Amino acid sequence: MAEKYDNAWDALYDDDPARAESLKIKSELMIRVEKYIKKNNLIQKEAAELFGVSQPRISDLVRGKIDRFTIDMLINMLSRVGIKVDITIKKAA
Repeated sequence: MAEKYDNAWDALYDDDPARAESLKIKSELMIRVEKYIKKNNLIQKEAAELFGVSQPRISDLVRGKIDRFTIDMLINMLSRVGIKVDITIKKAA
C-alpha cells in the first residue's frame, strides 16, 4: 500500500521532518508575497522597492527559488507591506 503524505515536502523529506517543515513555511510565505504582487498588479521593480529587496530577488521569488530565501527575510518582506504573520506551534500528529 502506498504511503500518504499531507504535502509534497513531507514526501520529499520523509527522512528529515525538520527540513520538510522549514520548506513548508517558506513556501507558504513565498506564496503570500507572490499573491500580494499579483493582487496589486506590481511589476518586479515596484515589488522590489515595496518589499525592500532587489529586483533579481523578486525574480527568484516568482520563479520559486525557495533555497534563496530565509523565513526571516520573507516575514520581513511581508511586514513591510503591512501583512502580519501569525505563528501556531503544536505537537506533531
